[in-house]
Amino acid sequence: MKQIAIVTNFNIYDKANAAIAVAEELVSHGATVLLSSINKDRIFRMHKNRKEFVYLSLDEIYRQADAIVVLGGDGTILDAARRAAPYNKPLLGINMGRLGFMAELEANQISDLGKLFTGEYTLDQRAMLHITVKTESGGVRAESFALNDAVISNGSVARIVDLELSANDKLVTTYRADGVILSTPTGSTAYSMAAGGPIIDPHLGCFCVTPICPHSLTARPLVFRDDTVLAIKNTCQREKMLYLTVDGKINFEIYRGDSVTVTTSRLHTSLIRFTDSGFYNVLKSKMNACE
Repeated sequence: MKQIAIVTNFNIYDKANAAIAVAEELVSHGATVLLSSINKDRIFRMHKNRKEFVYLSLDEIYRQADAIVVLGGDGTILDAARRAAPYNKPLLGINMGRLGFMAELEANQISDLGKLFTGEYTLDQRAMLHITVKTESGGVRAESFALNDAVISNGSVARIVDLELSANDKLVTTYRADGVILSTPTGSTAYSMAAGGPIIDPHLGCFCVTPICPHSLTARPLVFRDDTVLAIKNTCQREKMLYLTVDGKINFEIYRGDSVTVTTSRLHTSLIRFTDSGFYNVLKSKMNACE
């Protein structure tokens, strides 16, 4: 690897300093470091600029980098994953958040970055969702993709909504709930888990539908094969509009009669791994850290 990008929030003191330490480690191994041009002034004010730093637009960073090092929590890694997936670029997460399920390193492990240059790593491929918002007449209003989940709810107002779930054009069930979460196996340890959904090995070929606070004794999370075409229709009569939130970041309006269709995306996220710790060992370690 020759060109490695660094992505973080340089406006946060700890992250900015950690990013510079990462950059200097990468340069020591002969790498060119790609950085967003919006951070150039900040780095110059820190008196940390080097000739090996190249400043580009965010899109060009993802286009040109051989790999992207992301410093932050899972939210930062999710945002980077959506940008990196179309270019098939691998991500290395350095945890500077709370849990950091997708991160490979902690902030005190940057000496391990040398393994990027000796080939001592593997790529952990994670499935993504392809999400399409369709009108009642079948027209496409919006498209997106997600690494973690897609959530349909009433937005900031906690009010029960009515939704209809179909799989491969066949009705599965209806929900009266605060909303539903459609998650990948990677996203099963995020909002879906907090809502009572199952924890799923991230390499299983499936996705999960988890109701949020269902107004029913029989509504339970459902797991579907990853070749299923899921559709959730807004059948709510009390509310004109619901909201679709993708990976906690992107929002779309879902009008009465609209449907959200979810399939497995042709895109995927590649996470760089230096060790084979095993999903359940990582899960146990992260969850114990929260107690």
